[in-house]
Amino acid sequence: MNVVIFGNGFARPRQLNLSGVSAGACAFVFAVIVSAAGFAGGYWYSTMTGSGISVNDVADLSDELQLQRDNISTIRQANEDTLDALAIRIAQMNARVIRLDALGRRLTEMAELEEGEFDFGSEPALGGPEEPAAAGSNVAIPDVVEAMQSLDNRLDDREAQLGVLESLLMNQNLKARVYPQGRPVNSGWISSYFGKRTDPFTGKPANHTGIDFAGKMGAEVIAVADGVVTWSADRYGYGVMVEINHGNGYATRYAHNSENLVAVGDEVRKGQIVALMGETGRATGPNLHFEVLKNGRRVNPVNFTRASSQ
Repeated sequence: MNVVIFGNGFARPRQLNLSGVSAGACAFVFAVIVSAAGFAGGYWYSTMTGSGISVNDVADLSDELQLQRDNISTIRQANEDTLDALAIRIAQMNARVIRLDALGRRLTEMAELEEGEFDFGSEPALGGPEEPAAAGSNVAIPDVVEAMQSLDNRLDDREAQLGVLESLLMNQNLKARVYPQGRPVNSGWISSYFGKRTDPFTGKPANHTGIDFAGKMGAEVIAVADGVVTWSADRYGYGVMVEINHGNGYATRYAHNSENLVAVGDEVRKGQIVALMGETGRATGPNLHFEVLKNGRRVNPVNFTRASSQ
């Protein structure tokens, strides 16, 4: 390729012959010069006319972006803290529900409800038509917290009510267990009633302070209520005797035993075997002399033996 150069300093036009590597190098240098000039001109133009983004604008945008990142991080941390708090609250409420279930099962047993009427070991049955939820009705965290607080208040209320009910049932059950009622023997028949009778040894009128149950030697003698043994030894006229204090002013006596199976200070339960039937003391044969005392005064035991059938 031939390049002709004209100039005032030249006597005549000069001619350069460019070919091969020389031509390529010249073309590359020329392209670089043109590109650099264009970039410089464009930057100068954008700075002068204000149609582009300056260095200050870029710095401001970077600061704002960092601020938004910090805000997102703060919100994320706050949400994680809230979820942790909700998880702890749910665990606490779950523990309370477990306690209420246990209390409910105990009350069901104490109240002697029919099996399956209140089953605390299974999910409660639910029903009702399905209604479509409104579009966009997502539950927000404040709504969940409010619902949990409402449920927590209801648990407080139910727990208090069940506690009162448990106390009432326990008191009723305790009164029932310490109140003398039922027969003191599993087998045998009443051979002598409370009140006036003919004394079997003297033949004279006498006052009988209890009732007698005739039966077999060694037959079981059982307590008619919960209590504490206050006497377990031989006593004049009674023979070998057991006396039990039941509280509330009540006490019972079991006399003429062949053997006592409890000692003074023992706690006994209703239906527990406390002695074996005999004929010790003033007795004409194997029998149990049974007395009921109210505030130290002997009362008719028949009323208490019949109470078990009511």
